[in-house]
Amino acid sequence: MFAVLGFIGLFIFFSSFFTVKQQTAVVIERFGKFLNVRNSGLQLKIPVFDRIAGRVNLKIQQLDVIIETKTHDNVFIKMKVSVQFKVIQDKVYDAFYKLEYPHDQITAYVFDVVRAEVPKLKLDDVFERKDDIAIAVKRELNDAMMTYGYDIINTLVTDIDPDIQVKNAMNRINAADREKTAAEFEAESSRIRIVAKAKAEAESKRLQGQGIADQRREIARGLVESVEVLNNVGINSQEASALIVVTQHYDTLQAIGADTNSNLILLPNSPQAATDMLNNMVASFAASNQVGEMMKRNTPKIEKKEPRFRDMPENPENPEITV
Repeated sequence: MFAVLGFIGLFIFFSSFFTVKQQTAVVIERFGKFLNVRNSGLQLKIPVFDRIAGRVNLKIQQLDVIIETKTHDNVFIKMKVSVQFKVIQDKVYDAFYKLEYPHDQITAYVFDVVRAEVPKLKLDDVFERKDDIAIAVKRELNDAMMTYGYDIINTLVTDIDPDIQVKNAMNRINAADREKTAAEFEAESSRIRIVAKAKAEAESKRLQGQGIADQRREIARGLVESVEVLNNVGINSQEASALIVVTQHYDTLQAIGADTNSNLILLPNSPQAATDMLNNMVASFAASNQVGEMMKRNTPKIEKKEPRFRDMPENPENPEITV
């Protein structure tokens, strides 16, 4: 009997002590009535009279709420809102006794705010202004849950999921827009290449023309000097010009013969071709000079008549001066 009583006494004695973990609060009731809140550490209660009514977690908790709603342009979307909250240490009594199911109350408030805010926005605006939605949810929850001892740390819109057909349409729009931009860049690149090529060709033609002009200018200067040298030895200009042309003819034949892979044929090409060319050119120059002399002799001379001043009337403005 004494052993049984001793065992019961030890059991009651040890049941008087209990421990509370860090970031946890314990609610103590005496005969069903709230007594006090015990914090972390080793605690003592009166056996039989006092009991632990419950433990309240003081850590930051997260509640994920998935809501289906529609936007202003009648697109149904699913949103995931993450609510981070904790119990205020000084208001453990309110958090424990005033709310039976705090997660359900938080979820209801989140549904209410999201379904009030999202229908005001178009689908694109929902993605752009998700932070505004999160701020509205936090503001509403803070006002409502602070009374019950809950502090809303933050609210985050972590996911926006439109209908699969809407997502496919958005992807097609995005792809088409990017293809359009790529086509514009490719067209601009082609235009730049064409303009650059045209400028290069124009510059090449200009330089080529300038080179040809310089070449012809030097050839003409050389011909003039050659004619002057030939004139000094008693050869007139016609004969000198013909001789220079014949010389160029032989230079051309030499250049053609120097290239073994040339397929150029110069016609006529006979031994007397140079002599015939020289005679024909001399005769042509002589005939042209005769024609020029005949045109000068047959051109009538126009006599200039002097004005007859004495037949003109007097100056009406100044009658004393006669023109």
